[in-house]
Amino acid sequence: MKIGLVRHFRVKKEYPTQLVTPSEVTKWLDEYEFTDIDPAPADLGGIDWGHCYASDLPRAAQTAEIIYDGPITKLAGLREVRPNPVTTRNIKLPFMMWGLLVRVAWLLNHKSQPELRTEIEARLAGVLDHIIEQGDEDVLIVSHAACMMFMQKELRKRGFSGPKLGTPQNGKLYVFER
Repeated sequence: MKIGLVRHFRVKKEYPTQLVTPSEVTKWLDEYEFTDIDPAPADLGGIDWGHCYASDLPRAAQTAEIIYDGPITKLAGLREVRPNPVTTRNIKLPFMMWGLLVRVAWLLNHKSQPELRTEIEARLAGVLDHIIEQGDEDVLIVSHAACMMFMQKELRKRGFSGPKLGTPQNGKLYVFER
C-alpha cells in the first residue's frame, strides 16, 4: 500500500510586514482561510491513486480537486491546527514573532491554543487508521504542512517507509509505502 501526502498549493496571501496586534493576527488568519490558492503543475508520480482524502479547508480541498480526477473524501480530521495569539493585550510585534510565540505556546500546551499537541496527534492517528482500514488501494492525502509532519511519524509507526519531511513544499508529492 502506498500513501501519498501532498501539501496544498501556495495561498495568495502575503505575511504582514509591519508590526501587528493580536486582533490583527486573528484577522489575517481569518482572511487566510478563504484566500485563493496559486495552482501549479503537480507530479503525482505516475501512481494510480485509488482514492483521495483531503482536508475540508478550502485551500486543501481545491488543491485536491485540481490534481486528482477521482473521488475525493473531505475530512475535518485533516484540518490544520488553527493557532491563536498567546495574549489579547494590545501589543504590536512582527508577524513572524507572533508565529514563534504561538508555536512555543502550543509546544507547552498553553491555554491560549485551542488544541493540544497530543489531541492533534490522536486526531491524525485516527484519520490514518480509518484510511488504512478502508483497504489496500493506494491513497492520496492532501493536507497541511504541520499535519503532514505528524502523519509521517504515524505512518512510520505503522511500518511505512518514506522521506523525512522538514517543511513540506506546496504541491509536492511525498510517497510512503509498506
